Amino acid sequence: MIHDILALFDLDRTLLPHDTDEQWTAFLLEHGKLDRAAFDAANRDLAARYTRGEAGALEFAEFYLSTLTALDPVELAALHDVFMRERVLPSIPVAARDLIAKHRRLGHFMVLTTATSRFMTAPVARELGFENHIATEPEMRDGRYTGRVAGTPNMREGKVERLLDWLADRGMRLSDFRESWFYSDSQNDLPLLSHVTHPVAVNADPVLAAHARHKGWPQITIG
Repeated sequence: MIHDILALFDLDRTLLPHDTDEQWTAFLLEHGKLDRAAFDAANRDLAARYTRGEAGALEFAEFYLSTLTALDPVELAALHDVFMRERVLPSIPVAARDLIAKHRRLGHFMVLTTATSRFMTAPVARELGFENHIATEPEMRDGRYTGRVAGTPNMREGKVERLLDWLADRGMRLSDFRESWFYSDSQNDLPLLSHVTHPVAVNADPVLAAHARHKGWPQITIG
């Protein structure tokens, strides 16, 4: 099937009302899989350094990936099944499912593209019916997660790079599509929003909301 319209979707705080990594760490703490004192101290330190400009998005990504290192993949998969039932499935807004269904009915080529790791988001992508899914890739060695990112993180300018590479691997270019849509909540996605013909701000953070007003981009709320 030949598609002439591309529809891209961010996940956290766009199709979902929350940040998946934050929900995951809260879930692990609730189930006694993380040391609360150690985690809270590390989280406060990272937040403080980020505020001072001393820590970047990659360090945040690897901070959350570090929660995967102590457990083997079988246990992690079992925990994620419970996480999906308890935290994710009840939170998916009807409006998010309706938006996805609208683009699917129109026959658009749909891709979920998220800065969150593939481990966290692959089950969510399947639940939402996405066959195409670009995510930050967690590094694995000897069958275990290392807590580091493999390759280019799917965030900020990297989200554009990863999309273009992903399309090229399939013999496509962004310019092949007559129209392209991207739905996102975050100023971090301004690079990709600026590359598509139809950027849409969803549950926009203050910086993105101001930029969208200036550019005349549509803004919608999903919740």
